[in-house]
Amino acid sequence: MNTLNTLYITRPDDFHLHLRDGAHMRAVLPYSARQFARAIIMPNLKPPIVTTELARAYRQRILSALPDHLKNDFEPLMTLYLTDNTTPDEIVRAKTSNIVHGVKLYPAGATTNSDAGVTDITRCYNTLEAMEKNNMPLLIHGEATDPAVDIFDKEKVFIDNVLTPLTQRFPDLRIVLEHITTKDAVAFVTATPGHIAATITAHHLRYNRNALFKGGIRPHHYCLPILKREQHRQSLLKAATSGNKKFFLGTDSAPHARSLKETACGCAGIFTAHAAIELYAEAFDQANALDKLEAFASFNGADFYQLPRNSSHITLKKENWQIPEQIKFAEETLVPIGAGEMLGWKICA
Repeated sequence: MNTLNTLYITRPDDFHLHLRDGAHMRAVLPYSARQFARAIIMPNLKPPIVTTELARAYRQRILSALPDHLKNDFEPLMTLYLTDNTTPDEIVRAKTSNIVHGVKLYPAGATTNSDAGVTDITRCYNTLEAMEKNNMPLLIHGEATDPAVDIFDKEKVFIDNVLTPLTQRFPDLRIVLEHITTKDAVAFVTATPGHIAATITAHHLRYNRNALFKGGIRPHHYCLPILKREQHRQSLLKAATSGNKKFFLGTDSAPHARSLKETACGCAGIFTAHAAIELYAEAFDQANALDKLEAFASFNGADFYQLPRNSSHITLKKENWQIPEQIKFAEETLVPIGAGEMLGWKICA
């Protein structure tokens, strides 16, 4: 039973997760597996996961990397990386594989490892038609790549210039607008039919763009889409805690070595997997909406992806604990979000 100090909720899922590969994957995978039953795995490796067979092999590497005590507790839900050359036949193979649950659209150059992404969405029309026909979701990094567009406007411009026409051309295509960051995205998703949804990260619920410059440049708060104004954070928080089934949990946890963040050209990406569900719980608690957390974290995403809801549960306690200053990342270290700060909720072991 839930109380003011304890939450007992259906085990959540993470519908947007970066795990990397090899030793780096083995370092961060346990953080997600200890709290989430399933996760949509991003395909932007080097080289990217562009075929069903590559997805199958990556899935097996993930399963093999799970610690023994978590072997039966975590299921990776695979995705393909959409390119100008992805074929309709590959979509059919992905659908019949039963392991691929979405196809990811990265506009070329929009974010980390997106250079092989889509250069012109019109080149993908036949493939998108096959996705629509085969009920395969399109997962979108929704940012314009025109260098003339202000970085804080890239999401809105993408929605206006690319996404809106796309939904008109493919009215039955299931779409997840990933890691939304603006009131414009909230309004778009809210106004569209039920087969269009969005994920929201914990860091976009927790921080506005001031966090990038508090006491100097803060590279560990740099992500894409970038943090926005407070009015946008408030809009995201309202959407996440509204009970609207179109919004659900996707951490976009993205590990980068400390040396690659604290450099002249630092990587975009925030690591939140060390305390993901706790960060969400704190955000919902501060919004006086803890009663809405279970649906957002455990039901809405599963329902959208047409997956059964999890039968297991987790317990969170209202308890102060300190986030570590750094985390081992294979032979390197990474700095988690909130490093050294106190967090007010903790998942029970």
